[in-house]
Amino acid sequence: MSLLDLLQQQFGFSSFRPGQEAVIGHLLAGKSAAAVFPTGSGKSLCYQLPALQLPGITLVVSPLIALMKDQIDALARRGIGAARIDSTLGLEDYRGVFDRLRSGELRLLFAAPERFNNERFREALAGQRISLMAVDEAHCISEWGHNFRPDYLKLAQYARQFKAERVLALTATATEAVLGDICRVFEIEPGCAVRTGFYRPNLELVTTPVAVRERDGLLLSRLQDQPPGPAIVYVTLQRTADEVAARLSSSGITARAYHAGMKSEERAAVQDWFLAGTQSVVVATIAFGMGIDKADIRAVYHYNLPKSLENYSQEIGRAGRDGQPARCELFACRDDLNVLENFVRGDTPDHESVAGLVAEVLDRRGSTHDDQHLELNLYDLSHRHDMKEIVARTLLTYLELDGYLLAGTPFYSEYKFAPKVSSAEMLQRFDAARQEFLRTVFKHATKRQKWFTLDLDAAARASDSPRERVVRALDYLADMDLLELEASGVRHRYQRLKPVEDHAGLAARLHQRMLDRERADLERLAQVLDLVEGTGCQVARLCAHFDEQLNRDCGHCTWCQGSRNLRAGGERTAAIDPQVWARAVAFRSQEAKLRPARSFARFLCGIASPQLSRAKLSSKELFGVFAHVPFGDVLARAEESGED
Repeated sequence: MSLLDLLQQQFGFSSFRPGQEAVIGHLLAGKSAAAVFPTGSGKSLCYQLPALQLPGITLVVSPLIALMKDQIDALARRGIGAARIDSTLGLEDYRGVFDRLRSGELRLLFAAPERFNNERFREALAGQRISLMAVDEAHCISEWGHNFRPDYLKLAQYARQFKAERVLALTATATEAVLGDICRVFEIEPGCAVRTGFYRPNLELVTTPVAVRERDGLLLSRLQDQPPGPAIVYVTLQRTADEVAARLSSSGITARAYHAGMKSEERAAVQDWFLAGTQSVVVATIAFGMGIDKADIRAVYHYNLPKSLENYSQEIGRAGRDGQPARCELFACRDDLNVLENFVRGDTPDHESVAGLVAEVLDRRGSTHDDQHLELNLYDLSHRHDMKEIVARTLLTYLELDGYLLAGTPFYSEYKFAPKVSSAEMLQRFDAARQEFLRTVFKHATKRQKWFTLDLDAAARASDSPRERVVRALDYLADMDLLELEASGVRHRYQRLKPVEDHAGLAARLHQRMLDRERADLERLAQVLDLVEGTGCQVARLCAHFDEQLNRDCGHCTWCQGSRNLRAGGERTAAIDPQVWARAVAFRSQEAKLRPARSFARFLCGIASPQLSRAKLSSKELFGVFAHVPFGDVLARAEESGED
């Protein structure tokens, strides 16, 4: 069957969209490929169709459960075997997915990049033939990208480990530098990187300067006056999503909130409601919309400033996928900058925190590990050194890239089980050798009410078996419905590869690297403001950011429609009250955790951290007292005070 016939039969399309056929051709020829297509341009087909032609399975790495769910539902309607592994699955569903995988029923398996840290997941994949590994949001692999995630850096390593026969890297937001990183890491030939145009003529880009007090009324009038159709309103904070959705609902707009703070079943219900609706409005944080297959979204509103042009382009790209006109309006307000900058600043640790982590991980004199090997609980590590867990992971990744560490297979430190049959009934199913092995394992389990807690390492030593054999035995017993099994406490193995000659110098370089990332993220935020206030066609300038030359004015953005000299609304000139500052300095002198200038500035701007929360400093009266002041101003004042 030809590709066009398969496209028509399985997906109902009579022709390929731009770029799709070229990418699929590379994959079917046995080559890895990259696809840089605008949001809504059919990236998913580039792995869905080859999955039907290739032997084995297609492993799809995707960052959001919502994206997985929507695609799997659509594939199921077409009779294509697809499933996902994520944290929302119960034990029976989890087993069912791997039963389908082992039986050959599945053609596509979806998983988040973090899932590869799961020991049992990696064990289950080890024996599978993976013909294609598709990596969505592949820009996350690049430090030049707007959403670098350390787990993505490991994906190329996993692709080699699982002997994936080809890789497909997909993104909507890659500059030339980012695409170069993607191709280098995944070993994709430059000729197999396919980029299509960013420009979409059916999208009207509107920029409206607005003050905070005017924003709700303006949004309501837009939703009341716009042509009928679904809409998305993007906001920065979860509480803003709840508040705006409630205000719209009370004014007669059919609106619901969507954000990561909601339970997974609540988010799924909102997504299903939105997909089925013809007038539905979702007020959402940036998590909503990725992979949503809804072509008739008539409007996308940015209630708050987006944090980068990459985010902005992804979000407006969800409008008008049916080719019909759609409105994309950005409410430009300078008051949003503090919150957005604080998100960036909150990810940057103090120099002292970085130095402490380096000393703990690379100092061979530590008492919790031997000279070459160590095991880390990242949650505990990040809290000891007062940084987010994602930041600790990033620093460890940098140490790997610099040749100081080699990551091993993560493992669960805690296993517990609840038998469903008596031990005698369980053992009689096995031969004498396996019975003896299981008896030895069970001797190292301690009962606490319903559950037995197993000392896995002791069981492995006593049975003279690899740890993995004990894990496989427990999984098998669970698969046979002889016991209920739970695993927890992920720990990460690392091996030291070389000694550190200069701990202080290494810590300084790593801290500077984090400061450089902070600066880059702040520059991306400044680029959003430049798009609002700059000169010339906004669509052409947005295209140029993604290395596409429009070579003409679009005719349907705010600039082209005659508005000139735009300035974002709101004010951002808050001063530091000297009396409040004096109180803060006095309080700082009593709190050792506030001595570093950046920690003090975070406290005053209301940016929580693990140690501030543990010391209950975030409940103090002065916490967030300068949240209305730009963080940079507060940090400069803290550094000038000379109390570090």
